[in-house]
Amino acid sequence: MKLGVALLVCFCVCVSSARGDEKSDPNFFPIMAWNSIPGDAAVMKKLHDCGFTVAGFVAPKDLDVAQAAGLKAIVADNRCGGYDWTKVDEATARKNIESLVKEVGNHPAVYGYYLRDEPQANMFEGLETVAKQIRELSPGKWAYIDLFPNYAIAEQMQEPSYDAYVEKFIATCHPPQLAYDHYALMQDGSLRDGYWQNLESMRKAAVKHKLPFWNIVLAVGTMDYRIPTWDDLRFQAYSTLCYGGRGIAYFTYFCPGVGSYRGAPIDQFGNATETWSHLQNVNLQILKLAPTLNRLTSDDVYFIGAVPHDCHASNENDLVKNVAGGNFCVGDFTHEDGSRYVMIVNNDLKNAKPAIPEYRKPPKRVQMVSPYDGQLTAYEGEQLWLAPGQGRLLKLEY
Repeated sequence: MKLGVALLVCFCVCVSSARGDEKSDPNFFPIMAWNSIPGDAAVMKKLHDCGFTVAGFVAPKDLDVAQAAGLKAIVADNRCGGYDWTKVDEATARKNIESLVKEVGNHPAVYGYYLRDEPQANMFEGLETVAKQIRELSPGKWAYIDLFPNYAIAEQMQEPSYDAYVEKFIATCHPPQLAYDHYALMQDGSLRDGYWQNLESMRKAAVKHKLPFWNIVLAVGTMDYRIPTWDDLRFQAYSTLCYGGRGIAYFTYFCPGVGSYRGAPIDQFGNATETWSHLQNVNLQILKLAPTLNRLTSDDVYFIGAVPHDCHASNENDLVKNVAGGNFCVGDFTHEDGSRYVMIVNNDLKNAKPAIPEYRKPPKRVQMVSPYDGQLTAYEGEQLWLAPGQGRLLKLEY
């Protein structure tokens, strides 16, 4: 379901480097290229220039190149990822992880270790056999596993429901954070039904278990998925942030030279496309908001205007009562200092809309966190207009 993972892994081999992480830099926000990245300094620099903080899946030998470019990396190596996950021998896993950690464990670029993409539930025990070695031998590093989207069928997940699949994964594999993919940009211009519901499921699990979560979204057109527009890229990012997401990955940065793949940030000849420039702009916005986002706790997410099924409208406990004239997703947050924030996302992917909130309790002052310099500024005049898919992070002062 990862749209040709094997082809991508053959297409490139990746490296990365260290921009910081949550412990050493509280402003760090993970933005990753879901790819294997070649160990080339120019490629790494271009990733960094595009606003990425995590290069993707990186061979141990290429960690220095990644670090020099200012990027973190998920280590890709058979010692952590090369198993039949239905029957993992613990002694072999221990020996392999000891060897790998001895080689790379102290490298400042290491963010985690790649284990598996979209595992079935019958693989969870095998994944945990390796993950627990990583937790013990390389504490603080992520045993990277990303989950199916909610449009996977029960036979693929080997669980009767998506929520059961996620809960079993958490209970078995004890992840330090969650990640899943959901590709929703259909070529007929629609948004796949289930996009919002997947965010609902992942947020619910993240809140329940006190875990951050990543959303892996599209940066390429293929099959019946459209080439993401600037509006699409904004929407995928801001809808994730509105739900309290603490990481974003893009599938895929390099365009595979197969089938109908088209419009990725880097084309099949190594050239930057229009998508690269649009993605850079969106990523840089996220990084300007990150110092504030990282200090917020998600309290609720609700909809004004059209309400997707299995989601809810504003209720008496929510900060925003109404936003006239459009369809919006709204997230309520509490800052670590106790102050309140809301994020409002324009769900219209064709038209800009003004977002003038009616608050349940009128604040004394409303300021927006600028996505261009990260500073607080007045939320008034032209600032009230949201581009298609755009979000605004607002501080409410009572």
